[in-house]
Amino acid sequence: MIEGSVTMAERAPKAATYADLEAAPPHLVAEIIHGALMTHPRPPPRHAAASSSLGDELSSPFQKGRAGPGGWVFLVEPELHFGSNVLVPDIAGWRRERLPSPDKAYIETAPDWACEVLSPSTEFYDRGAKRDIYALAGVSYLWLINPVAQQLEAFQLTARHWLLQATVVGASEVKIPPFDAAPFSLGLLWPFDEPIDPNAVPQG
Repeated sequence: MIEGSVTMAERAPKAATYADLEAAPPHLVAEIIHGALMTHPRPPPRHAAASSSLGDELSSPFQKGRAGPGGWVFLVEPELHFGSNVLVPDIAGWRRERLPSPDKAYIETAPDWACEVLSPSTEFYDRGAKRDIYALAGVSYLWLINPVAQQLEAFQLTARHWLLQATVVGASEVKIPPFDAAPFSLGLLWPFDEPIDPNAVPQG
């Protein structure tokens, strides 16, 4: 090799490993997306409130069977392994029969539903690379929640592509598969703010 030259192998960035993920500071959420270690801070209050409130609305009827069908298991920030990709959604849900008792710190069974609460530090890859990985893994439903815009976008996987089912804003009713059996007000996700008037928000 000529002195000073660099081979392609030397120039190529080293793919992140699980050891790199484990070494991330505990105050950060760490993921591996297409070989790159991605970290971001724990969520701010509006983000955390939207996530926890949604979990409350879904777990009572769909996990505990209170005024709902039951049959689901929900986890907050589970560590999901899809091949070399390691993702941490804000919330994920499995139909009970698909999720046996986990014996590891992470889960390799793709959830039936996943939800990402968007923030400035995560929206780019939540809408991009992570959404693509969820589709390849076979996640059937994906919800994206924007607590600043007070908006929920619900997608369903159809022929390996995401189809927008509905966009819900402000305090409008959420009655969307797979959770249409127990509707709730989207306004419950915004405890710090008055709900936005959906008629004043351009749709599309």
